[in-house]
Amino acid sequence: MQLKDKTILIISQQDWGDMFISKHHYALELAKRGNRVYFINSPDQKAKLKPGQIIIEETRHAGLFTVSHRFFFPYFIRFKSAYLFDKLVTIHINKLIRKIGRPIDIVWSFDIANAIPLKNFPASIRKIFMPVDEPTNAKAIKAAETADLILSVTNEIIEKYSGYSVPKYFINHGVAEIFINNNINTDINDPIHVGLSGNFLRPEIDRETLLKIIRSHPAIIFDCWGSVNYKNSNLSPDIDNNSVLFVKELCSLPNVVTHGAVNPLVLCEQLRKVDCFLICYDIKKDQSNGTNYHKILEYLGAGKVIISNNVTTYKAFPGLLEMVESRENNNELPALFNKVVDNIKEYNAAVQQRKRIDFAKQYLYSSQLVKIESFIN
Repeated sequence: MQLKDKTILIISQQDWGDMFISKHHYALELAKRGNRVYFINSPDQKAKLKPGQIIIEETRHAGLFTVSHRFFFPYFIRFKSAYLFDKLVTIHINKLIRKIGRPIDIVWSFDIANAIPLKNFPASIRKIFMPVDEPTNAKAIKAAETADLILSVTNEIIEKYSGYSVPKYFINHGVAEIFINNNINTDINDPIHVGLSGNFLRPEIDRETLLKIIRSHPAIIFDCWGSVNYKNSNLSPDIDNNSVLFVKELCSLPNVVTHGAVNPLVLCEQLRKVDCFLICYDIKKDQSNGTNYHKILEYLGAGKVIISNNVTTYKAFPGLLEMVESRENNNELPALFNKVVDNIKEYNAAVQQRKRIDFAKQYLYSSQLVKIESFIN
């Protein structure tokens, strides 16, 4: 099946907003191909909408629409009665389809929370399930019910869905073409600038190690792009007090510059101006278990060296990331960081940057969709 001239629903736990991760980029790339794409935000639980209300809005991208919606029944029913929820959510989904007013060709779900279950969509619709985060409970596994195709960004996640007898394929994260740097620059900033992007409210960040590295290098500037205010983030989970305190401490450090959440066009330009990137997650808490991260390809596309906790997917590609060996902790990360920044010119030599950029080019979202088309056929 060609992914062109179709009506496609994208189901996401992360709403549409300034910050993009894989589901947002796939929605955009599908729209560029002439599809009519409806990005279904997570069900409203904060009473911003009236019960049963469904609002469809245009985005600034042609052919791409957002759908905000609230169940017509109390959300807690989902946790109290599976039988009743199953009946009611089917009614809600049918109302949503009627509101869209077009035959739906494909439902593409990234929703491991299973808040809008694939199995409750009409059987005539082709269903793709793509978990990009580690499934940690039965609900996340059940989310694949009735899927015609299962895709994921790690083999470890694919293995969790082995009980389903449908085609399953590994496909790496994608990268938007705007993140590919075509003008390699080997100049080093004075002072050195280190880039970090993502949701800084995430509890999976290895906060102790990250703050230790930043405090130990007062002469280095740490540029942070992403959520530091949960009220303005489209990616924030439930926020606890520790997250708020961490962000407050991070923002108070004199060598940290917080740029906030920016759109991809701004982010890609700014990433090219730093000298290296730092990834610092506690993989025991991490929703991906240190298997893969969407941001890695964006960093590789910029060309500069990446210093990271252990990431299993990239063990097969030595030299692309400078990462710790341990799967237990990040005790080695401060020393690794010191080694890289002390030899930054060597790590950012033109030949090294070209290797990273060429690797990232293989995974453009446009190319990933061609691969996915072959899986559907």
